Amino acid sequence: MANAVLLNNIDHKDLRVDMRRVRGLGDEVMFAPTFPTEFRNLQAHYPIVFAKTPNGTSFQPVALFGFREGQNLFLESGSWDVTYLPLAIERQPFLIGTAEGEPVIHIDLDSPRTGVDAGEPLFLEHGGTTAALERISSVLLTLHDGVRAVPAFVAMLVELDLLESFVLDIELPDGSQNRLAGFYTINEDRLAQLDGTALERLHRAGHLEAIYMAVASLSNFRALIERVNRVDAADR
Repeated sequence: MANAVLLNNIDHKDLRVDMRRVRGLGDEVMFAPTFPTEFRNLQAHYPIVFAKTPNGTSFQPVALFGFREGQNLFLESGSWDVTYLPLAIERQPFLIGTAEGEPVIHIDLDSPRTGVDAGEPLFLEHGGTTAALERISSVLLTLHDGVRAVPAFVAMLVELDLLESFVLDIELPDGSQNRLAGFYTINEDRLAQLDGTALERLHRAGHLEAIYMAVASLSNFRALIERVNRVDAADR
């Protein structure tokens, strides 16, 4: 459980956050949640798929980093090795909350990124915010706005029956078989068969571009498989 507290320049004046992307700091995750307006940046590097929400009643778009729990194939050589870092990853260990209706920043004091001995300072000597904290504030606000758009986007995908489950079987160089299952993608055949009215609704709602970005992102599965093959070969 996160030990999230409201960030302030009195209690946390000496707090520092390790912004590196290295193993052991919490980035060893198979995927991260995302939102439609981030798809354009993500689609150059990551497959964008959909996962069932924890209560099983809806779907959440996610950027995929690996093929099993705890596997992040983008953490290589002590860094995140592509140019775009998903915002849900970048914001760690910060969270957004509200106070009197206004967004505020919380921080997880139990995160391995959080401490006083090393990392980026959050506050200046006389209480102002550092560039690092200003960046995090921008990231959190973008995430806050983006996540609010997800339910309407997903609801229209479900209404138009555009999501389908898929299974991806991968054979590693050593001959072992691996299977990715439990995720959903855009059904391209159904998308192509939508009539003008449905396409206009998607366009007017601002969803059409995100749909095509998600479809285009699936070409990244080839590169992701190459990554897992390299890791497997290096481990042998």
